[in-house]
Parts: sequence; C-alpha cells; structure tokens
Amino acid sequence: MHILVVDDEKDIADLLEIYLKDDYIVHKFYDSSLVMNFLNNNEVDLAILDIMMPGIDGFSLCELIRKKYNFPILFVTAKESSMDKVKGLDLGADDYITKPFNPLELLARVKANLRRYKSIDNDIVIVRGMQIDAKKHELLLEGKKIILTPREFEILLYLAKHKGEVIKTEDLFKEIWQDDYYECDNNTIMVHIRHIREKMHDTKNSKYIKTIWGVGYTIEK
Repeated sequence: MHILVVDDEKDIADLLEIYLKDDYIVHKFYDSSLVMNFLNNNEVDLAILDIMMPGIDGFSLCELIRKKYNFPILFVTAKESSMDKVKGLDLGADDYITKPFNPLELLARVKANLRRYKSIDNDIVIVRGMQIDAKKHELLLEGKKIILTPREFEILLYLAKHKGEVIKTEDLFKEIWQDDYYECDNNTIMVHIRHIREKMHDTKNSKYIKTIWGVGYTIEK
C-alpha cells in the first residue's frame, strides 16, 4: 500500500519514511505545493501531513485533498491545542498525533486507519432510506451517493448496524478510534456527526442520526 508523507522538516519526513518503508511504499514530499499534482497521477492509500508548513499548510492541503479523495488523513504535528485538533477534524482529517511521537503508536494508528478503510466486510445495511455498503465504503441516500471520509463512514455504519440502540458517546469513540476516551474527545465525535449531517443535508431536524443529549447517538429503526 502507498503512504503519502508531507512535512517540510526533512528530519521528521525522513524518520517517518524509515518507520514505514518496511511495510509500505512511501511517497515523501518536503514541499506541499507538489502534492496535488502527484495525487492526480498516482494511487495513495493514506496521507500523513504536518500542519505548520510554508506555502500550503497542512490544513489547506487537507481541505484540497478532501475535495477529490476519501483516503484516511493523519496529522502529525507539534500543535497540541484542542482547537487545532478540532479544526483538523473539521476539514476531514481522520486521526491526529502530536510530536514527539512514539513510532509504535504511529504505526498502530496507520494500520488501524488502513484496516478500517480497506475493510472487506460484505454487509449492506439498509435503514431509513440509507443503503450503506461496507465493502465499497459507499453510502446511498434515497439513491444518491454521499461521499464520507473513512471515519465518518465508520461512525455511520456502526450506528446503522446498531439501529434502535442508543450508543453512548464514550462507547462510540472507543469502537471507532480503538483508544481510551477522555472528556475532550466528545468534541471529536460531535465534529464528525455534524459533518455527516451536513453531507446528508440533515442539520435541522436530524432525521437520520438522533442526538440523545448527555448520553450519545442513535439511528431509529
């Protein structure tokens, strides 16, 4: 599989390549302005982006990528504030890890994101006008294709598979991110749910994903 690494700090980009090259084909860029042209002509399965880069920063690059591609995006950055994390997720990133990072944790997150994205689950879930094809990572809403990021798709699929149940926010985070839950992670879930609703044009009455305040979310049967 092909991993895109974009970081203007050569030492960090080179280090990422060393960690990844045994398992993946790594495409490394120090200059973010060259990335979109590369993507238009090459296959990529996951991108690792720095945020603070000259010219096109990581946030802007993520936004450009999301206009055309839905492969997982992982931010690796020195920025630690929750607002930066929310902004990255808001633009379509799937995961976030701060420098200095543990290489084993980085590899685990890469593998987890790829595993979800490349899932070969054959189930097709049909509920409330939605047809969710897990194998194709495809959502059809009233017959119209809706493009979701890998994380958004996994959240919707999980809720749909448990339709009629109220899924606690903590349990949803642990299931999708495979990580410990902290109170601040509630923002992460909220951002992704909001994006799903926006793409489904369901922001006013929440016909599809219902919020159970103080508890979590549900898709009614």
